[in-house]
Amino acid sequence: MGSLPDAPIVHSIPVESSGRHRKPNHLNLRTSLSSASNGSVPRVRSDSRRMGSEGKTAPPPKVVCGDAGYVLEDVPHLADYLPDPPTYPNPLQNNPAYSVVKQYFVNADDTVAQKIVVHKDSPRGTHFRRAGPRQRVYFESDEVHACIVTCGGLCPGLNTVIREIVCGLYDMYGVRKIIGIDGGYKGFYSCNTVDLTPKSVNDIHKRGGTILGTSRGGHDTSKIVDSIEDRGVNQVYIIGGDGTQKGASVIFEEIQRRGLKVAVAGIPKTIDNDIVVIDKSFGFDTAVEEAQRAINAAHVEAESVENGIGVVKLMGRNSGFIAMYATLASRDVDCCLIPESPFHLEGKGGLLAFIERRLKENGHMVIVVAEGAGQELITESMRSMEHQDASGNKLLLDVGLWLSHNIKDHFARNQKMTINLKYIDPTYMIRAVPSNASDNVYCTLLAHSALHGTMAGYTGFTVGPVNGRHAYIPFHRITEKQNKVVITDRMWARLLSSTNQPSFINQKDIEDAKKEDEPPTQLLDEENSHGVGIHLDTSAN
Repeated sequence: MGSLPDAPIVHSIPVESSGRHRKPNHLNLRTSLSSASNGSVPRVRSDSRRMGSEGKTAPPPKVVCGDAGYVLEDVPHLADYLPDPPTYPNPLQNNPAYSVVKQYFVNADDTVAQKIVVHKDSPRGTHFRRAGPRQRVYFESDEVHACIVTCGGLCPGLNTVIREIVCGLYDMYGVRKIIGIDGGYKGFYSCNTVDLTPKSVNDIHKRGGTILGTSRGGHDTSKIVDSIEDRGVNQVYIIGGDGTQKGASVIFEEIQRRGLKVAVAGIPKTIDNDIVVIDKSFGFDTAVEEAQRAINAAHVEAESVENGIGVVKLMGRNSGFIAMYATLASRDVDCCLIPESPFHLEGKGGLLAFIERRLKENGHMVIVVAEGAGQELITESMRSMEHQDASGNKLLLDVGLWLSHNIKDHFARNQKMTINLKYIDPTYMIRAVPSNASDNVYCTLLAHSALHGTMAGYTGFTVGPVNGRHAYIPFHRITEKQNKVVITDRMWARLLSSTNQPSFINQKDIEDAKKEDEPPTQLLDEENSHGVGIHLDTSAN
Protein backbone atom coordinates (compact mmCIF):
# COMPACT_ATOMS: atom_id res chain seq x y z
CA MET A 1 0.00 0.00 0.00
CA GLY A 2 1.18 3.48 -0.78
CA SER A 3 1.16 6.16 1.86
CA LEU A 4 1.24 9.92 1.78
CA PRO A 5 4.73 11.41 1.98
CA ASP A 6 5.68 13.64 4.84
CA ALA A 7 6.22 16.59 2.53
CA PRO A 8 4.38 16.45 -0.80
CA ILE A 9 4.55 19.25 -3.33
CA VAL A 10 2.20 21.87 -1.94
CA HIS A 11 1.11 24.98 -3.81
CA SER A 12 -0.22 27.62 -1.42
CA ILE A 13 -2.67 29.74 -3.36
CA PRO A 14 -5.93 31.53 -2.65
CA VAL A 15 -8.62 29.53 -4.41
CA GLU A 16 -11.17 31.87 -5.96
CA SER A 17 -14.15 31.35 -8.19
CA SER A 18 -13.45 33.51 -11.25
CA GLY A 19 -15.86 32.64 -13.99
CA ARG A 20 -18.10 29.89 -15.09
CA HIS A 21 -15.97 28.21 -17.74
CA ARG A 22 -12.38 28.99 -16.78
CA LYS A 23 -9.75 26.54 -18.02
CA PRO A 24 -8.46 24.38 -15.15
CA ASN A 25 -5.26 25.58 -13.53
CA HIS A 26 -3.07 22.46 -13.69
CA LEU A 27 -0.28 23.48 -11.36
CA ASN A 28 3.20 22.03 -11.32
CA LEU A 29 6.37 22.83 -9.45
CA ARG A 30 7.75 25.09 -12.21
CA THR A 31 4.66 27.33 -12.32
CA SER A 32 4.54 27.48 -8.54
CA LEU A 33 8.15 28.57 -8.27
CA SER A 34 7.66 31.23 -10.93
CA SER A 35 4.61 32.47 -9.08
CA ALA A 36 6.55 32.48 -5.85
CA SER A 37 9.19 34.72 -7.41
CA ASN A 38 6.66 37.52 -7.84
CA GLY A 39 5.29 37.10 -4.35
CA SER A 40 1.90 35.59 -5.17
CA VAL A 41 2.60 32.24 -3.48
CA PRO A 42 3.48 32.31 0.22
CA ARG A 43 5.29 28.96 0.35
CA VAL A 44 6.10 25.82 -1.62
CA ARG A 45 7.30 22.66 0.09
CA SER A 46 10.14 20.62 -1.29
CA ASP A 47 9.61 18.04 -4.05
CA SER A 48 9.23 14.92 -1.89
CA ARG A 49 8.31 11.86 -3.90
CA ARG A 50 6.80 8.56 -2.80
CA MET A 51 7.58 5.04 -3.88
CA GLY A 52 5.25 3.29 -6.29
CA SER A 53 3.96 -0.25 -5.93
CA GLU A 54 6.87 -1.72 -7.89
CA GLY A 55 9.66 0.14 -6.11
CA LYS A 56 9.89 2.94 -8.67
CA THR A 57 9.59 6.59 -7.74
CA ALA A 58 5.97 7.64 -8.11
CA PRO A 59 4.80 11.13 -9.03
CA PRO A 60 4.26 13.32 -5.96
CA PRO A 61 0.69 14.08 -4.91
CA LYS A 62 -0.81 17.34 -6.17
CA VAL A 63 -1.86 19.27 -3.10
CA VAL A 64 -3.12 22.85 -3.29
CA CYS A 65 -3.52 24.96 -0.15
CA GLY A 66 -5.81 27.96 0.08
CA ASP A 67 -7.17 30.35 2.67
CA ALA A 68 -8.72 29.33 6.00
CA GLY A 69 -7.18 25.86 6.06
CA TYR A 70 -8.43 24.89 2.58
CA VAL A 71 -6.60 21.87 1.13
CA LEU A 72 -7.30 20.43 -2.34
CA GLU A 73 -5.96 16.93 -2.93
CA ASP A 74 -5.97 17.20 -6.70
CA VAL A 75 -5.66 14.49 -9.34
CA PRO A 76 -3.11 14.34 -12.18
CA HIS A 77 -3.82 15.83 -15.60
CA LEU A 78 -2.41 15.16 -19.05
CA ALA A 79 -1.17 18.77 -19.11
CA ASP A 80 1.08 17.96 -16.14
CA TYR A 81 3.47 15.98 -18.33
CA LEU A 82 2.50 16.66 -21.95
CA PRO A 83 3.61 20.04 -23.36
CA ASP A 84 0.65 22.21 -24.38
CA PRO A 85 -1.86 19.52 -25.35
CA PRO A 86 -4.58 20.87 -27.67
CA THR A 87 -8.12 21.33 -26.37
CA TYR A 88 -11.46 21.24 -28.13
CA PRO A 89 -15.02 22.46 -27.41
CA ASN A 90 -17.03 19.94 -25.45
CA PRO A 91 -19.57 18.29 -27.80
CA LEU A 92 -22.08 18.18 -24.94
CA GLN A 93 -22.98 21.80 -25.65
CA ASN A 94 -24.55 20.61 -28.91
CA ASN A 95 -26.24 17.57 -27.39
CA PRO A 96 -30.06 18.04 -27.54
CA ALA A 97 -30.52 15.92 -24.43
CA TYR A 98 -28.55 18.49 -22.44
CA SER A 99 -30.29 21.55 -23.92
CA VAL A 100 -32.54 21.83 -20.85
CA VAL A 101 -29.63 21.73 -18.40
CA LYS A 102 -29.26 25.06 -16.60
CA GLN A 103 -25.47 24.84 -16.53
CA TYR A 104 -23.70 22.53 -18.97
CA PHE A 105 -20.33 22.46 -17.29
CA VAL A 106 -18.80 22.19 -13.86
CA ASN A 107 -17.00 25.30 -12.70
CA ALA A 108 -13.24 24.84 -12.93
CA ASP A 109 -12.85 25.77 -9.25
CA ASP A 110 -15.60 23.51 -7.88
CA THR A 111 -14.39 21.15 -5.17
CA VAL A 112 -16.07 18.76 -2.75
CA ALA A 113 -15.40 18.85 0.99
CA GLN A 114 -14.43 15.55 2.61
CA LYS A 115 -15.83 16.62 5.98
CA ILE A 116 -19.09 18.55 6.15
CA VAL A 117 -19.76 18.50 9.89
CA VAL A 118 -17.69 21.39 11.23
CA HIS A 119 -17.61 23.97 13.98
CA LYS A 120 -17.64 27.71 13.44
CA ASP A 121 -13.86 27.93 13.97
CA SER A 122 -12.97 24.77 12.02
CA PRO A 123 -10.55 24.99 9.07
CA ARG A 124 -12.13 24.38 5.67
CA GLY A 125 -10.29 21.05 5.48
CA THR A 126 -9.57 18.56 2.72
CA HIS A 127 -11.37 18.83 -0.63
CA PHE A 128 -11.41 16.87 -3.88
CA ARG A 129 -11.99 18.08 -7.42
CA ARG A 130 -15.66 17.90 -8.34
CA ALA A 131 -16.59 15.43 -11.08
CA GLY A 132 -18.53 16.41 -14.17
CA PRO A 133 -18.17 17.73 -17.75
CA ARG A 134 -15.78 20.58 -18.53
CA GLN A 135 -16.10 23.28 -21.18
CA ARG A 136 -12.95 22.12 -22.99
CA VAL A 137 -11.93 18.53 -23.66
CA TYR A 138 -8.51 17.09 -24.44
CA PHE A 139 -9.65 14.40 -26.89
CA GLU A 140 -11.46 14.73 -30.18
CA SER A 141 -14.26 12.21 -30.54
CA ASP A 142 -12.76 10.41 -33.53
CA GLU A 143 -9.34 10.07 -31.90
CA VAL A 144 -10.61 8.32 -28.76
CA HIS A 145 -9.87 4.61 -28.50
CA ALA A 146 -11.21 3.49 -25.13
CA CYS A 147 -10.90 0.17 -23.33
CA ILE A 148 -12.72 -1.24 -20.30
CA VAL A 149 -11.51 -4.00 -17.97
CA THR A 150 -13.09 -5.67 -14.93
CA CYS A 151 -10.89 -7.29 -12.27
CA GLY A 152 -11.27 -9.19 -9.01
CA GLY A 153 -14.41 -10.80 -7.63
CA LEU A 154 -17.93 -10.44 -8.92
CA CYS A 155 -20.22 -7.70 -7.67
CA PRO A 156 -23.75 -6.57 -8.60
CA GLY A 157 -23.56 -3.64 -11.03
CA LEU A 158 -20.46 -4.53 -13.05
CA ASN A 159 -22.42 -4.86 -16.27
CA THR A 160 -24.28 -1.63 -15.59
CA VAL A 161 -21.01 0.29 -15.28
CA ILE A 162 -19.75 -1.26 -18.53
CA ARG A 163 -23.00 -0.39 -20.31
CA GLU A 164 -23.05 3.21 -19.13
CA ILE A 165 -19.40 3.88 -20.04
CA VAL A 166 -20.06 2.60 -23.57
CA CYS A 167 -23.38 4.40 -24.03
CA GLY A 168 -22.06 7.58 -22.42
CA LEU A 169 -19.02 7.75 -24.69
CA TYR A 170 -21.20 7.06 -27.74
CA ASP A 171 -24.14 9.32 -26.97
CA MET A 172 -22.47 12.24 -25.19
CA TYR A 173 -19.07 12.42 -26.88
CA GLY A 174 -19.53 10.66 -30.22
CA VAL A 175 -16.84 8.05 -29.50
CA ARG A 176 -16.98 5.00 -31.77
CA LYS A 177 -13.91 2.93 -30.82
CA ILE A 178 -14.46 1.10 -27.53
CA ILE A 179 -13.15 -2.35 -26.67
CA GLY A 180 -13.50 -4.62 -23.66
CA ILE A 181 -10.50 -6.48 -22.26
CA ASP A 182 -11.40 -10.12 -21.70
CA GLY A 183 -10.46 -11.77 -18.40
CA GLY A 184 -9.08 -9.03 -16.14
CA TYR A 185 -5.56 -7.58 -16.16
CA LYS A 186 -4.02 -10.60 -17.84
CA GLY A 187 -6.41 -10.05 -20.74
CA PHE A 188 -4.34 -7.08 -21.87
CA TYR A 189 -1.60 -9.41 -23.05
CA SER A 190 -3.10 -12.90 -23.21
CA CYS A 191 -6.72 -12.74 -24.35
CA ASN A 192 -8.83 -11.35 -27.12
CA THR A 193 -10.69 -8.07 -26.96
CA VAL A 194 -14.40 -7.51 -27.47
CA ASP A 195 -15.81 -4.63 -29.54
CA LEU A 196 -18.39 -2.76 -27.49
CA THR A 197 -21.29 -0.77 -28.92
CA PRO A 198 -24.56 0.48 -27.44
CA LYS A 199 -26.34 -2.33 -29.25
CA SER A 200 -24.06 -5.06 -27.87
CA VAL A 201 -24.42 -3.81 -24.28
CA ASN A 202 -28.05 -2.76 -24.44
CA ASP A 203 -29.50 -5.20 -21.93
CA ILE A 204 -26.45 -6.44 -20.03
CA HIS A 205 -27.48 -4.51 -16.91
CA LYS A 206 -30.19 -7.13 -16.43
CA ARG A 207 -27.58 -9.86 -15.92
CA GLY A 208 -25.28 -10.63 -13.04
CA GLY A 209 -21.51 -10.99 -13.35
CA THR A 210 -19.52 -9.25 -16.06
CA ILE A 211 -19.71 -9.83 -19.81
CA LEU A 212 -15.97 -9.16 -20.04
CA GLY A 213 -14.96 -11.88 -17.62
CA THR A 214 -12.68 -11.27 -14.68
CA SER A 215 -9.71 -12.74 -12.84
CA ARG A 216 -7.49 -12.11 -9.85
CA GLY A 217 -3.83 -11.23 -10.23
CA GLY A 218 -2.20 -11.29 -13.65
CA HIS A 219 -0.84 -7.78 -13.28
CA ASP A 220 2.30 -7.21 -15.35
CA THR A 221 2.74 -3.46 -15.70
CA SER A 222 5.15 -3.45 -18.64
CA LYS A 223 3.10 -5.94 -20.65
CA ILE A 224 -0.13 -4.09 -19.93
CA VAL A 225 1.22 -0.69 -20.94
CA ASP A 226 2.92 -2.22 -24.00
CA SER A 227 -0.48 -3.60 -25.01
CA ILE A 228 -2.17 -0.24 -24.43
CA GLU A 229 0.47 1.48 -26.55
CA ASP A 230 0.43 -1.14 -29.32
CA ARG A 231 -3.36 -1.07 -29.62
CA GLY A 232 -3.46 2.72 -29.74
CA VAL A 233 -5.70 2.90 -26.68
CA ASN A 234 -5.83 6.37 -25.11
CA GLN A 235 -8.55 5.98 -22.46
CA VAL A 236 -8.47 3.13 -19.92
CA TYR A 237 -11.38 2.43 -17.58
CA ILE A 238 -10.49 -0.01 -14.79
CA ILE A 239 -13.27 -1.44 -12.62
CA GLY A 240 -12.18 -3.21 -9.45
CA GLY A 241 -11.48 -3.11 -5.72
CA ASP A 242 -8.58 -1.65 -3.77
CA GLY A 243 -6.09 -4.18 -5.15
CA THR A 244 -7.22 -3.42 -8.69
CA GLN A 245 -6.96 0.32 -8.03
CA LYS A 246 -3.38 -0.17 -6.82
CA GLY A 247 -2.68 -1.84 -10.15
CA ALA A 248 -4.37 1.03 -11.98
CA SER A 249 -2.15 3.48 -10.12
CA VAL A 250 0.99 1.65 -11.26
CA ILE A 251 -0.30 1.55 -14.85
CA PHE A 252 -0.86 5.31 -14.75
CA GLU A 253 2.63 5.90 -13.36
CA GLU A 254 4.20 3.85 -16.17
CA ILE A 255 2.11 5.65 -18.79
CA GLN A 256 3.25 8.98 -17.37
CA ARG A 257 6.89 7.85 -17.39
CA ARG A 258 6.56 6.97 -21.07
CA GLY A 259 4.89 10.30 -21.82
CA LEU A 260 1.83 8.74 -23.45
CA LYS A 261 -1.40 10.63 -24.04
CA VAL A 262 -3.47 8.03 -22.19
CA ALA A 263 -6.01 8.82 -19.48
CA VAL A 264 -6.52 6.19 -16.77
CA ALA A 265 -9.70 6.21 -14.67
CA GLY A 266 -10.69 3.82 -11.90
CA ILE A 267 -14.22 2.89 -10.90
CA PRO A 268 -14.05 1.45 -7.36
CA LYS A 269 -15.80 -1.90 -6.92
CA THR A 270 -16.08 -3.79 -3.67
CA ILE A 271 -19.21 -5.46 -2.44
CA ASP A 272 -17.84 -5.25 1.14
CA ASN A 273 -17.87 -1.43 1.01
CA ASP A 274 -14.29 -1.36 2.30
CA ILE A 275 -12.96 1.48 0.10
CA VAL A 276 -12.20 4.65 2.04
CA VAL A 277 -13.12 8.27 1.24
CA ILE A 278 -16.17 7.50 -0.92
CA ASP A 279 -19.62 7.28 0.68
CA LYS A 280 -20.22 3.71 -0.45
CA SER A 281 -19.31 1.31 -3.22
CA PHE A 282 -21.67 0.10 -5.92
CA GLY A 283 -23.32 -3.26 -5.32
CA PHE A 284 -23.53 -2.68 -1.57
CA ASP A 285 -27.23 -1.79 -1.53
CA THR A 286 -28.01 -4.86 -3.62
CA ALA A 287 -25.93 -7.08 -1.32
CA VAL A 288 -27.76 -5.86 1.78
CA GLU A 289 -31.10 -6.36 0.06
CA GLU A 290 -30.23 -9.90 -1.07
CA ALA A 291 -28.85 -10.80 2.35
CA GLN A 292 -32.35 -10.28 3.71
CA ARG A 293 -33.52 -13.40 1.86
CA ALA A 294 -30.98 -15.58 3.64
CA ILE A 295 -31.74 -14.01 7.01
CA ASN A 296 -35.48 -14.45 6.49
CA ALA A 297 -34.94 -18.11 5.58
CA ALA A 298 -32.78 -18.65 8.67
CA HIS A 299 -35.43 -17.02 10.85
CA VAL A 300 -38.21 -19.22 9.44
CA GLU A 301 -36.11 -22.34 10.02
CA ALA A 302 -35.19 -21.31 13.54
CA GLU A 303 -38.64 -20.34 14.80
CA SER A 304 -40.26 -23.45 13.30
CA VAL A 305 -38.49 -25.89 15.63
CA GLU A 306 -37.69 -26.12 19.31
CA ASN A 307 -34.44 -24.34 20.23
CA GLY A 308 -33.81 -23.49 16.61
CA ILE A 309 -30.64 -21.61 15.65
CA GLY A 310 -30.08 -20.08 12.23
CA VAL A 311 -26.52 -19.13 11.33
CA VAL A 312 -25.99 -16.95 8.23
CA LYS A 313 -22.55 -16.14 6.88
CA LEU A 314 -22.30 -12.94 4.84
CA MET A 315 -19.48 -11.26 2.95
CA GLY A 316 -17.05 -9.09 4.85
CA ARG A 317 -13.42 -10.12 4.69
CA ASN A 318 -12.10 -7.21 6.74
CA SER A 319 -15.14 -4.97 7.01
CA GLY A 320 -18.52 -5.91 8.46
CA PHE A 321 -20.76 -3.39 6.70
CA ILE A 322 -23.00 -5.92 4.91
CA ALA A 323 -23.54 -7.93 8.09
CA MET A 324 -24.25 -4.81 10.11
CA TYR A 325 -26.69 -3.22 7.67
CA ALA A 326 -28.44 -6.51 6.91
CA THR A 327 -28.87 -7.04 10.65
CA LEU A 328 -30.31 -3.57 11.18
CA ALA A 329 -32.65 -3.93 8.21
CA SER A 330 -33.89 -7.37 9.24
CA ARG A 331 -34.82 -6.88 12.92
CA ASP A 332 -34.91 -10.69 13.19
CA VAL A 333 -31.22 -11.07 14.07
CA ASP A 334 -30.21 -11.80 17.66
CA CYS A 335 -26.43 -11.54 17.24
CA CYS A 336 -24.15 -9.99 14.61
CA LEU A 337 -20.43 -10.82 14.52
CA ILE A 338 -18.02 -8.73 12.42
CA PRO A 339 -14.22 -8.61 11.99
CA GLU A 340 -13.89 -5.23 13.70
CA SER A 341 -15.48 -6.39 16.96
CA PRO A 342 -13.67 -9.30 18.69
CA PHE A 343 -15.73 -11.90 20.49
CA HIS A 344 -15.07 -14.95 22.62
CA LEU A 345 -16.95 -18.21 22.93
CA GLU A 346 -16.46 -19.52 26.44
CA GLY A 347 -17.01 -18.05 29.89
CA LYS A 348 -19.10 -15.30 31.35
CA GLY A 349 -20.14 -12.77 28.72
CA GLY A 350 -19.16 -15.15 25.91
CA LEU A 351 -21.15 -16.00 22.82
CA LEU A 352 -22.16 -19.47 23.98
CA ALA A 353 -23.57 -18.18 27.26
CA PHE A 354 -25.53 -15.55 25.33
CA ILE A 355 -26.97 -18.25 23.00
CA GLU A 356 -28.13 -20.28 26.00
CA ARG A 357 -29.83 -17.27 27.54
CA ARG A 358 -31.52 -16.20 24.29
CA LEU A 359 -32.84 -19.72 23.61
CA LYS A 360 -34.34 -19.86 27.12
CA GLU A 361 -36.00 -16.49 26.57
CA ASN A 362 -37.25 -16.83 22.98
CA GLY A 363 -36.89 -20.48 22.04
CA HIS A 364 -34.96 -19.63 18.86
CA MET A 365 -32.33 -17.21 17.56
CA VAL A 366 -30.57 -16.01 14.39
CA ILE A 367 -26.83 -15.29 14.19
CA VAL A 368 -25.27 -13.29 11.34
CA VAL A 369 -21.50 -13.59 10.97
CA ALA A 370 -19.22 -11.80 8.50
CA GLU A 371 -16.72 -14.09 6.79
CA GLY A 372 -13.72 -12.38 8.39
CA ALA A 373 -15.02 -12.50 11.96
CA GLY A 374 -13.48 -14.76 14.59
CA GLN A 375 -10.46 -15.79 12.54
CA GLU A 376 -8.19 -15.30 15.54
CA LEU A 377 -10.20 -17.88 17.48
CA ILE A 378 -9.65 -20.71 15.04
CA THR A 379 -6.79 -22.89 16.16
CA GLU A 380 -3.42 -22.41 14.50
CA SER A 381 -3.50 -25.85 12.89
CA MET A 382 -6.73 -24.94 11.09
CA ARG A 383 -5.79 -21.47 10.03
CA SER A 384 -4.44 -20.38 6.67
CA MET A 385 -3.30 -16.95 7.73
CA GLU A 386 -0.09 -17.11 5.70
CA HIS A 387 -1.81 -18.09 2.48
CA GLN A 388 -3.13 -15.57 -0.05
CA ASP A 389 -5.17 -15.67 -3.21
CA ALA A 390 -3.97 -14.25 -6.55
CA SER A 391 -5.10 -10.75 -5.54
CA GLY A 392 -3.06 -10.83 -2.33
CA ASN A 393 -6.09 -11.31 -0.07
CA LYS A 394 -5.60 -13.49 3.00
CA LEU A 395 -7.33 -16.85 2.62
CA LEU A 396 -9.92 -17.33 5.34
CA LEU A 397 -11.46 -20.44 6.81
CA ASP A 398 -15.22 -20.83 6.82
CA VAL A 399 -16.08 -19.18 10.11
CA GLY A 400 -19.72 -20.13 9.67
CA LEU A 401 -18.97 -23.84 9.64
CA TRP A 402 -16.50 -23.46 12.49
CA LEU A 403 -19.00 -21.50 14.58
CA SER A 404 -21.82 -23.97 13.85
CA HIS A 405 -19.60 -26.88 14.89
CA ASN A 406 -18.61 -25.20 18.16
CA ILE A 407 -22.21 -24.34 19.03
CA LYS A 408 -23.35 -27.92 18.39
CA ASP A 409 -20.40 -29.33 20.31
CA HIS A 410 -21.07 -27.05 23.30
CA PHE A 411 -24.70 -28.11 23.69
CA ALA A 412 -23.92 -31.79 23.05
CA ARG A 413 -21.13 -31.71 25.65
CA ASN A 414 -23.14 -29.94 28.35
CA GLN A 415 -26.42 -31.73 27.57
CA LYS A 416 -28.36 -28.71 28.77
CA MET A 417 -30.77 -28.69 25.85
CA THR A 418 -31.20 -30.13 22.38
CA ILE A 419 -30.75 -27.62 19.58
CA ASN A 420 -31.63 -27.59 15.89
CA LEU A 421 -29.05 -25.57 13.95
CA LYS A 422 -29.25 -24.62 10.28
CA TYR A 423 -26.29 -22.99 8.50
CA ILE A 424 -26.84 -20.84 5.40
CA ASP A 425 -24.05 -19.43 3.21
CA PRO A 426 -25.52 -17.20 0.43
CA THR A 427 -22.19 -15.56 -0.47
CA TYR A 428 -21.92 -16.52 -4.14
CA MET A 429 -25.66 -16.14 -4.70
CA ILE A 430 -25.43 -12.52 -3.56
CA ARG A 431 -22.37 -11.72 -5.67
CA ALA A 432 -23.95 -13.08 -8.84
CA VAL A 433 -27.27 -11.20 -8.89
CA PRO A 434 -27.95 -8.14 -11.09
CA SER A 435 -27.88 -4.79 -9.34
CA ASN A 436 -31.09 -3.35 -7.95
CA ALA A 437 -32.65 -0.05 -9.02
CA SER A 438 -30.67 2.05 -6.54
CA ASP A 439 -27.34 0.55 -7.60
CA ASN A 440 -28.24 0.87 -11.29
CA VAL A 441 -28.66 4.62 -10.91
CA TYR A 442 -25.48 4.85 -8.86
CA CYS A 443 -23.49 2.89 -11.46
CA THR A 444 -24.70 5.26 -14.16
CA LEU A 445 -23.43 8.28 -12.24
CA LEU A 446 -20.07 6.62 -11.57
CA ALA A 447 -19.61 5.74 -15.25
CA HIS A 448 -20.56 9.21 -16.47
CA SER A 449 -18.33 10.92 -13.91
CA ALA A 450 -15.39 8.77 -15.02
CA LEU A 451 -15.76 9.46 -18.73
CA HIS A 452 -16.31 13.20 -18.16
CA GLY A 453 -13.01 13.21 -16.27
CA THR A 454 -10.98 11.40 -18.92
CA MET A 455 -12.39 13.54 -21.72
CA ALA A 456 -11.38 16.62 -19.69
CA GLY A 457 -7.81 15.29 -19.52
CA TYR A 458 -7.78 14.10 -15.92
CA THR A 459 -5.95 10.84 -15.29
CA GLY A 460 -4.67 8.71 -12.44
CA PHE A 461 -7.91 9.06 -10.49
CA THR A 462 -10.80 7.07 -9.15
CA VAL A 463 -14.31 8.41 -8.94
CA GLY A 464 -16.99 8.25 -6.27
CA PRO A 465 -19.41 10.27 -4.16
CA VAL A 466 -18.02 12.21 -1.21
CA ASN A 467 -20.85 13.47 0.95
CA GLY A 468 -23.25 12.92 -1.95
CA ARG A 469 -21.20 14.87 -4.54
CA HIS A 470 -19.18 12.94 -7.09
CA ALA A 471 -15.49 13.76 -7.05
CA TYR A 472 -12.16 12.75 -8.59
CA ILE A 473 -9.92 11.17 -5.96
CA PRO A 474 -6.18 10.37 -6.29
CA PHE A 475 -5.47 6.63 -6.40
CA HIS A 476 -3.21 6.71 -3.35
CA ARG A 477 -6.01 8.06 -1.13
CA ILE A 478 -8.25 5.01 -1.62
CA THR A 479 -5.52 2.38 -1.48
CA GLU A 480 -3.62 3.46 1.62
CA LYS A 481 -6.07 1.82 4.03
CA GLN A 482 -9.45 0.07 4.16
CA ASN A 483 -12.81 1.36 5.24
CA LYS A 484 -13.99 -0.40 8.38
CA VAL A 485 -16.89 -0.30 10.78
CA VAL A 486 -16.06 1.97 13.70
CA ILE A 487 -17.26 0.11 16.78
CA THR A 488 -17.23 3.30 18.84
CA ASP A 489 -19.60 4.92 16.33
CA ARG A 490 -23.31 5.39 16.97
CA MET A 491 -24.34 3.02 14.19
CA TRP A 492 -22.72 0.04 15.92
CA ALA A 493 -24.40 1.15 19.14
CA ARG A 494 -27.74 1.10 17.30
CA LEU A 495 -27.06 -2.48 16.24
CA LEU A 496 -26.24 -3.57 19.80
CA SER A 497 -29.45 -1.91 20.93
CA SER A 498 -31.44 -3.67 18.19
CA THR A 499 -30.09 -7.18 18.84
CA ASN A 500 -29.57 -6.79 22.61
CA GLN A 501 -26.36 -8.75 22.22
CA PRO A 502 -23.37 -8.13 24.47
CA SER A 503 -20.52 -6.15 22.94
CA PHE A 504 -18.13 -9.06 23.77
CA ILE A 505 -15.23 -6.62 24.06
CA ASN A 506 -13.70 -5.41 27.30
CA GLN A 507 -13.33 -1.81 28.42
CA LYS A 508 -9.67 -1.72 27.45
CA ASP A 509 -10.54 -2.59 23.85
CA ILE A 510 -13.12 0.19 23.80
CA GLU A 511 -10.66 2.75 25.16
CA ASP A 512 -8.03 1.67 22.64
CA ALA A 513 -10.54 2.08 19.81
CA LYS A 514 -11.41 5.58 21.00
CA LYS A 515 -7.74 6.55 21.20
CA GLU A 516 -7.34 5.78 17.51
CA ASP A 517 -9.60 8.77 16.92
CA GLU A 518 -11.03 7.40 13.69
CA PRO A 519 -13.47 9.80 11.99
CA PRO A 520 -17.03 8.51 11.63
CA THR A 521 -17.45 6.44 8.47
CA GLN A 522 -19.20 8.54 5.81
CA LEU A 523 -21.82 5.87 5.18
CA LEU A 524 -22.70 5.35 8.80
CA ASP A 525 -23.08 8.68 10.54
CA GLU A 526 -26.40 10.40 9.92
CA GLU A 527 -24.69 13.76 10.39
CA ASN A 528 -22.57 12.99 7.32
CA SER A 529 -25.12 11.22 5.13
CA HIS A 530 -28.72 10.27 4.75
CA GLY A 531 -28.43 6.55 5.50
CA VAL A 532 -27.83 3.81 2.98
CA GLY A 533 -29.79 5.56 0.25
CA ILE A 534 -27.33 8.45 0.05
CA HIS A 535 -28.38 11.45 -2.04
CA LEU A 536 -26.18 11.47 -5.10
CA ASP A 537 -25.23 14.54 -7.08
CA THR A 538 -26.76 14.31 -10.56
CA SER A 539 -26.31 17.91 -11.63
CA ALA A 540 -22.83 17.34 -13.08
CA ASN A 541 -23.67 14.15 -14.89
